[in-house]
Amino acid sequence: MGPGEWIRITPVENVPLREGRSVQIGEVSVAIFNLGDRFVALENRCPHRGGPLADGIVSSAGEAVAVTCPLHNWRVCVASGRVLKPANEGACRVRTFEVKVEEGVVLLSVRPELVEASA
Repeated sequence: MGPGEWIRITPVENVPLREGRSVQIGEVSVAIFNLGDRFVALENRCPHRGGPLADGIVSSAGEAVAVTCPLHNWRVCVASGRVLKPANEGACRVRTFEVKVEEGVVLLSVRPELVEASA
């Protein structure tokens, strides 16, 4: 992803445990998930047909935590962006973003061109 800039997204209490919320950063919709011990973010677009991943169900998939797309049940690892189901689509990925929490606020690291587009 390269060097990014940290932008404030929302207070942590606005993203319920094991749920997702979407935020628009320039041209990109980003899904933020609260996993309890950490927050993760990925592009809010399933690679299959563009379904909104932030609206999907979060569950454990073996050692990974995944979100199931609400449109056609594709499963995507929320940490790596790798498609887990269907298995033959394992090469597909969803773009991920770095996330951190400071003073109770979720921050997202984005590339400079995304920050400029959202200004």
